Amino acid sequence: MKRFLIVIAAVTMLASCNSKKRLAEIKTLQEARDKAVASLNDCDQRTADLRTQLTAKDTDLQSKSKQASDLQAQIDYLKKTNTNLLDRMSDLSIVSKSGAESIKKSLETLNEQTKYTNNLNASIQRKDSINLALVMSLKRSLDDINDQDVQVEVKKGVVYVSLSDKLLFRSGSYEVLPAAENVLSKVAKVVNDHKDLDILVEGHTDAVPISTASIKDNWDLSALRATSVVRTMQNKFGVAPGRLTAGGRSEFAPKDDNTTSTGRQQNRRTEIIITPKMDQFFNLLSSGQAGGSK
Repeated sequence: MKRFLIVIAAVTMLASCNSKKRLAEIKTLQEARDKAVASLNDCDQRTADLRTQLTAKDTDLQSKSKQASDLQAQIDYLKKTNTNLLDRMSDLSIVSKSGAESIKKSLETLNEQTKYTNNLNASIQRKDSINLALVMSLKRSLDDINDQDVQVEVKKGVVYVSLSDKLLFRSGSYEVLPAAENVLSKVAKVVNDHKDLDILVEGHTDAVPISTASIKDNWDLSALRATSVVRTMQNKFGVAPGRLTAGGRSEFAPKDDNTTSTGRQQNRRTEIIITPKMDQFFNLLSSGQAGGSK
């Protein structure tokens, strides 16, 4: 009888151990499932954001295409009207040689203006496509960085990468933190893949005054932070210095209200602005104006 009771106790203990192990496995699986669901929801949100941006770009592109189409229709109408008028006047022999030559030059000018308009529209569409590709590449590359510390967006026709000061610097310092180099390396990799674009780095501060042995005021701090980022991108990550510009904006281009701690935190930032090479657009404008003045 005693031996029987011992056997019963051993079986009970074994069953209890198996049950605990099973519960632990179930808990582990549940945690893994919850983590996967959270990751999927985050992915869905990012996908929705990108779709919203694509929709906005598509709407903007359709609007510009319609403007170009309307302009082309007006040009075609004017060309047809001028051509018909020239033919009628030639038939009636009432147009002098100089008058006919003047009309011919007008038509040539109109053709040049049409070509210029088409080139300009093509350049705008190309720039919008490059901006969208840049935004997607940067967001993909910076996916593992806290969204509060890095923001990527298109403003005023160019791409802005806004980095919080706590990500890049210690308070009141302009030395780039070692941990921040990981972020700058990812941005540098993307811009190095688009060598026809320039990079402007702007430092921004809040309105709290600063004065140290090496920093006179917020103008100094913002400019020194911008040059530190530029120097890091050049020396450590191979961005061509001829493409880089550093500038300090001090406290005078705030994103938020400087009277609150949250606003001041938003204002302390460094912005990496990726822009087209302006000389290319000036050349396009010059060539179009030259064609129109013939």
